[in-house]
Amino acid sequence: MGRVGALRAAAAAGGPRWGPGAFRARFDFGGRDVASWFPGHMAKGLRQMRGSLRRADCLVEVHDHIPLSGRNPMLQEALGIRPHVLVLNKMDLADPRQQPVSMRGAGAGRGPVGPLQDSAVSIVPLVAKLISSSPRYHRAENTEYNIMVIGVPNVGKSSLINSLRRLHLRKGKATAVGGEPGVTKAVLTRIQICEMPLMYLVDTPGVLPPKLGDVEMGMKLALCGAIRDHLVGEDIMADYLLYTLNRQQQFGYVQHYGLPEASDDIGHVLKHVALILGKTQKVKVLTGTGNVNVTMLNYSAAAYEFLRAFRAGRLGRVMLD
Repeated sequence: MGRVGALRAAAAAGGPRWGPGAFRARFDFGGRDVASWFPGHMAKGLRQMRGSLRRADCLVEVHDHIPLSGRNPMLQEALGIRPHVLVLNKMDLADPRQQPVSMRGAGAGRGPVGPLQDSAVSIVPLVAKLISSSPRYHRAENTEYNIMVIGVPNVGKSSLINSLRRLHLRKGKATAVGGEPGVTKAVLTRIQICEMPLMYLVDTPGVLPPKLGDVEMGMKLALCGAIRDHLVGEDIMADYLLYTLNRQQQFGYVQHYGLPEASDDIGHVLKHVALILGKTQKVKVLTGTGNVNVTMLNYSAAAYEFLRAFRAGRLGRVMLD
């Protein structure tokens, strides 16, 4: 049957086994500092966004697994005087057992707030309703609506814009989409998404607050792809992901990788991931008789695949906030 077959058979026969108190109650971040996780280009993007806010009639704030950690306090002043819509993207990856959080108590500001949206169909009518019932000040004479889309990196802002264009204009994509943070690096020209009412969206670069609240918030952002993996480290990210899955009793990883039971040991889990996926590397070992190439399990590659599986929803539907 082989090792992989035996692991899968054990999981199928007995299922994962775990009990209360078997997992860590808290995660040790090892004194990590999140200051280095804020790339320099984000400061420029944040300045551009704040300069463009004056021309915006409404803000559309896009979130995914982290609707609280993903909010940028630097933009709260603008949120306080403009209507804004909160969009929960990637709902197919969210835990259906956890209801979308209310954003009213999360520093949303004083402006009109639409209900949390999880469908592109309802966004344009809701935005039009909020703008028409709110003062537009110096923008009152403009018949067109200007909407700014904001959110942390890799949350799906460009995908949302492209979806709205297809829905209302039957047009193809107007902005690049990528699975890594930093695809949109500058505030783009306005993109029309609707004719009646005439509505334009402005895609913006994903930006993080220059000072993250704490290391755990930064880790959640990293797991969602808002911070590049190498800045944080795939090893600790995989360990924190395992800690989170176990704490929420999300044991989909056990079945996905054919583990005999749930585990709180990231080394144990990554060993099985590497075995099942064939993640190995050749290492040169110096011996008394010469150099010998030895094939070893590649734990770094296994950690990367563990993170990819989570982001693709293959380990279950999870909310980090």
